[in-house]
Amino acid sequence: MTLCNREPLTYVEERNLLSIKEHTVANEWGPLAGLAGDWESDRGGLDTAYSHSLGKVLETPYQERCTFKPFGPVDNGDQHLYGLDYKTAMWRGDEDNPFHTEVGYWLWDGASGEALRAFVVPRGIAVLAGGFNTEDATEFTLRAAKDEPLYSIGENQYLAKNASSLRYEVTISVDDTSWSYQETTILRMNEFVEPFPHTDHNTLRRVG
Repeated sequence: MTLCNREPLTYVEERNLLSIKEHTVANEWGPLAGLAGDWESDRGGLDTAYSHSLGKVLETPYQERCTFKPFGPVDNGDQHLYGLDYKTAMWRGDEDNPFHTEVGYWLWDGASGEALRAFVVPRGIAVLAGGFNTEDATEFTLRAAKDEPLYSIGENQYLAKNASSLRYEVTISVDDTSWSYQETTILRMNEFVEPFPHTDHNTLRRVG
């Protein structure tokens, strides 16, 4: 029977194919599998940061939209990575333009259990955060630090002098219909004697 004359799949066959596809994604993308899709925050997140214009620390609510598109494998010799191409944007109040955007990749190495988040922020910052997890983990933490040999932070000259990112940590929690993050960036800032913790947290719901 040729493809064009094939009988339509039964309900049971369709469900079996879907189950196989979901099983494959779960295995090959590990703990990142549940992030694939389109997401929006409903109640909004909270950004705790220093405001240069006001000269004080503010807690600012924000809305967020992000997308994760699966790809892979990407082969480095004997290493086989599966990943998510992602972008996210955040808005405060009725802003037309986002105050923060990111683009990058989340990567999973099933053989070693290594998860990576590589992203760029258009303020002149690039981060490669990583950690080790099980493929069925529903919560995991990734870390990076300036001048670390593996998981490191790069920044431009201005930021290095005035607001240098010393450490970065994010904890991700994923379920069937939502995911959330708790994110902390430790900054060395001219305005503070001690390192300052810039924090963000949000919960996003699946919209696609």
